[in-house]
Amino acid sequence: MKNKKVIAIVSGGLDSTVMLYWLLKIKKVTPIVLSFNYNQRHKKELGCIKQIASELKLQHKIIKLPISDIVNSSALINKTKKLPKEHYTHENQKITVVANRNMIMLSIAVAYAENLGIKKVYYAAHKNDESIYLDCRKKFVEQLSKATQLATYNKVKVIAPFVNKYKSDLVKIGNQLKVPFEKTMSCYEGRKKACGLCATCQERIEAFIKNNLIDPIEYE
Repeated sequence: MKNKKVIAIVSGGLDSTVMLYWLLKIKKVTPIVLSFNYNQRHKKELGCIKQIASELKLQHKIIKLPISDIVNSSALINKTKKLPKEHYTHENQKITVVANRNMIMLSIAVAYAENLGIKKVYYAAHKNDESIYLDCRKKFVEQLSKATQLATYNKVKVIAPFVNKYKSDLVKIGNQLKVPFEKTMSCYEGRKKACGLCATCQERIEAFIKNNLIDPIEYE
């Protein structure tokens, strides 16, 4: 019998939560949900995915990573640094890059998949990310997937199904799939309510506007 289980890296943000529902409802597979606590300032999102995975009755594991022990240049980890309020495409957004983060997370996810006899690992990189985040680009996904297949007996593939889609496309897909957007969190500030000013908040708000929808989460 074909193994219909996959590994899905889901943070609790909008993008990866849409991917989770897409895997369930469109691909008709059973995701084993993997999340990471790397001492990010926006770790509130981990509570979001914990709730969502529980409601969907999906196996969920949160792995603690010591990235902050060796990387402190990113404003997502170093809380003494201010988050820039410009759009994602602005040069100063590079301060939000956590060095090699996706490579580290994906490597662990691939090892987890290999251990369980699972052949596919999914993550939710999308087109908006590529201007700043090198590990969200299509070429990175393709080359890493080649490497992971060489490194595993099960030839585990890394897949980013939304790598050619924009955030607005994800909101459209999520709306069609009835994703509970109100249970997700995208804001990098990590406070009780989304700030509405950081780049990821701006991008999220813009994506809902492009779809003539209202974002159901609360903003400061």
